[in-house]
Amino acid sequence: MSSSRVFSCQMYGAQRSGAGTIRRIRLENFMCHSSLEIELGEWVNFITGQNGSGKSAILTALCIAFGCRARETQRASKLKEFIKTGCSYATVQVDIKNEGVDSFKPEIFGDTIIIERRISDTTSSTVLKDRQGRKVASRKEDLRELVEHFNIDVENPCVIMSQDKSREFLHSGNDRDKFKFFFKATLLQQVDELLQSIIKQLKDACALVDELEKLIRPAQLELSELQEKIENIKRVEQISQEVQLLRKKLAWSLVYDEDKRLQEQAKNIETLKKRIPTCQAKIDSTLDKLEKLLERLSKKKVQVASLVEKTSEVKRKKDELWDALCSARKEKLELEEEHRRGTKQIHKMRNDVRRLEEQARDIQDKHIRNTQAEESEIEEQIKELEYAVDNVQSLLSSLKDEENTLSEQISAEMDAMKKINDELLEVSLILGRFSFCLYFEMATWSLHSCAVPMCTCEMFEYICKVYPSMINYYERKQREVHHQICELRLHQTNKVTAFGGDGVLRLLREIERHHKAFSMPPIGPIGAHVTLVNGDTWAPAVERAIGKMLNAFIVTNSEDACALRKCAREARYNFFPIVIQRFSRPRLIIPNHSLPQTSHPTTLSVLHSDNPTIYNVLVDVCKAERQVLVKDYNMGRAVAFDQRIPNMLESNTFSLYYLAKPAISCVKQSHPDVVAPKDMYKKRFSRGSVQTVLPINKNLKIGRLRGSFGDQVKEFESHVSNIQQDIDQRKSRKRELEKKVQDFNRKLDNKKKRRLDVEREFMAKRMKLQDMQKSHAVDASLLPESTTNELLQEISDGKMVIKKKEALLEALKDRINEAEEKARTLKLSFEDLGESTKGEVEAFQKAEEELTEIEKEIHNAEANKLHYENIMNNKVLPQIKEAEAKYLELEKDRKESYKKASVICPESDIEALGDRDETTTEQLDAKLKRLNQRLMHESQQYSESIDDLRMLHQEKERRILRELHTYKAFRERLDACQKALDLRWKKFQRNASLLRRELTWQFNGHLGKKGISGHINVSYEEKTLSVEVKMPQDASSTIIRDTRGLSGGERSFSTLCFALALHDMTEAPFRAMDEFDVFMVRFEFSLGCVCYPLGIEDAVSRKISLDTLVEFALAQGSQWIFITPHDISNVKNGERIKKQQMAAPRL
Repeated sequence: MSSSRVFSCQMYGAQRSGAGTIRRIRLENFMCHSSLEIELGEWVNFITGQNGSGKSAILTALCIAFGCRARETQRASKLKEFIKTGCSYATVQVDIKNEGVDSFKPEIFGDTIIIERRISDTTSSTVLKDRQGRKVASRKEDLRELVEHFNIDVENPCVIMSQDKSREFLHSGNDRDKFKFFFKATLLQQVDELLQSIIKQLKDACALVDELEKLIRPAQLELSELQEKIENIKRVEQISQEVQLLRKKLAWSLVYDEDKRLQEQAKNIETLKKRIPTCQAKIDSTLDKLEKLLERLSKKKVQVASLVEKTSEVKRKKDELWDALCSARKEKLELEEEHRRGTKQIHKMRNDVRRLEEQARDIQDKHIRNTQAEESEIEEQIKELEYAVDNVQSLLSSLKDEENTLSEQISAEMDAMKKINDELLEVSLILGRFSFCLYFEMATWSLHSCAVPMCTCEMFEYICKVYPSMINYYERKQREVHHQICELRLHQTNKVTAFGGDGVLRLLREIERHHKAFSMPPIGPIGAHVTLVNGDTWAPAVERAIGKMLNAFIVTNSEDACALRKCAREARYNFFPIVIQRFSRPRLIIPNHSLPQTSHPTTLSVLHSDNPTIYNVLVDVCKAERQVLVKDYNMGRAVAFDQRIPNMLESNTFSLYYLAKPAISCVKQSHPDVVAPKDMYKKRFSRGSVQTVLPINKNLKIGRLRGSFGDQVKEFESHVSNIQQDIDQRKSRKRELEKKVQDFNRKLDNKKKRRLDVEREFMAKRMKLQDMQKSHAVDASLLPESTTNELLQEISDGKMVIKKKEALLEALKDRINEAEEKARTLKLSFEDLGESTKGEVEAFQKAEEELTEIEKEIHNAEANKLHYENIMNNKVLPQIKEAEAKYLELEKDRKESYKKASVICPESDIEALGDRDETTTEQLDAKLKRLNQRLMHESQQYSESIDDLRMLHQEKERRILRELHTYKAFRERLDACQKALDLRWKKFQRNASLLRRELTWQFNGHLGKKGISGHINVSYEEKTLSVEVKMPQDASSTIIRDTRGLSGGERSFSTLCFALALHDMTEAPFRAMDEFDVFMVRFEFSLGCVCYPLGIEDAVSRKISLDTLVEFALAQGSQWIFITPHDISNVKNGERIKKQQMAAPRL
């Protein structure tokens, strides 16, 4: 077996180790290493050493270099904890191979990428360098791009498995833990979390778009109302035009109506004249038809008379038979109805008798059971129930007393908590006062002041009113004070940082690096080159007067200014003033008559600088010689406003009051002794009696020109620490009382529950007692013998009535049969008679119908003859005369209407409108009246200009359409995102299913090397992963063994196969495992069972597992880093296997 595992280059071919592998790791002051450099091979690396030699620090350094946070390494909570004790910084440097087709930006980095992460107490930085060590990038995005390019996921346990992850992997006994490991190793967990976050963001975005669409609806309603108003005004104008047009149409409509009536009347006359010959012809034809019909009528009457004599006797017999048949049927129906009623009565009476019999039996049975012994037993049960009710009632009263006692105890503890809250609030006030005083001490107090002024307390009380949550506010203020103390200490270390922080240091380094780009080196910042003459008394006032110019740099020409801006961009420090001043200019000499004539000092007089250029800038740019310094507000007001000192620009106090000349003057509040914090950095300019307040300058920094704050900072830190300790003690006491109140509440709830249970038990027993007493009383009052006799008598009477009713029903049944037989006989006789006389009756009916038809035609002919004669005499001739007279009258009316219409408008205007519609004159008149009324009403209602309304409408419509277009675009994008999300979710589910299959295939493939087969069941719904293994000796059977039934070596090999299957599914340029063989040496790990110690006899199993692991690592092609404290001498050497021994730890 050993000879088959010779790790040579020929066995694995020319398989390459691609870009992204680790070449070298350097550690400086990192964890336990002062200085460590380790070279790694491109294939398999074994790092061994004793416990405490710093092996695990190598993997931790890899995680930190690739951007992992401190907590994610599970070795520290903050990055500064990785710094070796006694050192101020730590450095991790990792060299990465960058060759081949998968290299990352080879034109920039070359064949090697160096990642350097430097950690200090306060900050950490990451820099990407090329092969020569030149800095290429330093942003987190650049590191993230590099990691994503090489697919390096240090959080994936299949890429870097630390000690904690190894133990977690070994001890993941249940199926859910194994599933979590698999889910994380295959990156499915990361993708699932991303998809879930995208789903939530899409829902929030949809809700936001819906809300925006709802917000625009009032504007749309307003636009609709405006459009409706415009349409109404348009309708008013249209109505006015329609009124004029209708007047013209109405006038000429009357003329046209007269023309129509004339034409119709002429046609009517012609039609009436044509009716005379037509009417006469119809009269003649009607007379001829009448003669023929009279002749037919006489012949048909003779025929009918002979038939009547034959059919009269037959008809009489049929009528008699039909009447007899109807009587028989009626009699039968009446008898059947009477039989049904009798049957129902008998059925009802039988049910009554049956019920009475059951009632009698029940009474007799109950009477037999109620003996004297039973009565005594019932009385005994009643007494027991009464005793139980008394006991439950006494228990209920005792529980109520206990409940009241607990309520009183809770009230007492709540009062104690209220008292502690008051004390805590008072201590918090003191803490906030000290914190706030320290904050303003840095800004306004001199080093020689030790007392807390009254104005500061009033400032603090003002803030207490503004901020309702005081304790949180003071804690935040305390953190700010600590931050400022740290800044002051940093400023004491390097004074330059007070005028720009780390940015100015970076800028100075860039200036030094690009010094050849300047004609003369820039000078700055100005604040670092000036000092105070008479101590720090005037520091706040001077800093307020000069302001941002303390951060300024001075250059000699514009070319140097451009070069300085370029350096600032590279240093990422852009917001500072640049002053152009010739360095060759001598120091200015200011005559006395150009200075303010006052005994108070000026800003220039309290500053000192050896550089004449800085002195000239203070005079030319800052006007420092004209800025007067005074001690308090009243003196500054007098100097600025009352004394009218010449050459004075402004006055400043060391309490940060700023007062200007009267033209634009700055004054503070009227009370000079009380200064509110919100007004501390405000300016108030006045022009006459009018004052203007400018906003607070939040970026103003005071105290940068001071020397040291040592004693007072220590004193206030001591006060803050003591008061904070007092607050913590009171909070601890408060938590104890809260816990005690919770215990009392829990006991009180238990008592209440028990009391309710006892009350329910009491009510149940009392109700049971009452029911038993009532039942006993009712049973005693019953007389079973008399009741039974009465019931038996009723039963016998009911049976007698039933027998009589049944006899009557039998008689009715016989009569029904007789009636049915009689009806059947009559029906047969009637049918026989009808069949025998059917021919004669049909002939008579036919003759009678023909006679009736002839008489009807004669009547119609006589009516037609009379009708046409009446038409001729009464209608045609008189109508012709009347129509001719009416025609003459219409001609006269038409002439009058034409004259009136011509006055209103010529006929040509109406003809120009085109074809006339079919509207009548009455309709036009009614419409004209309605339009006149509407025109009058609308004209009074709408008085606005339609042009103004249109302009307003267009403006609102453009704005609404723009917003609707924007929302529509949002909706379309959200829909596209939703479709893309659905597609990616389907792809995610498909990939998860494929990964599940691949895991089983890989696991089974590794097991097959020892003739073992297995299966892995992954359930994404239940989030479980289970493993089944089938040993070679089980091949003849169908039994699948669980891993708990395997030996130690078999379990170790199964665990290794599971790990290798996961590694087969993960792509990364390198893999690192800490204590990878812990399950081979110290424990047996079974996928789902308990761990037990191993013996020496399992060394063979460990060697097999090690050889399998190394063979897999070489065949897989990635770079592998194995770290273990155990012996690896049994691993065979090879060209692609590198073993390294860590130095023993020093005691």
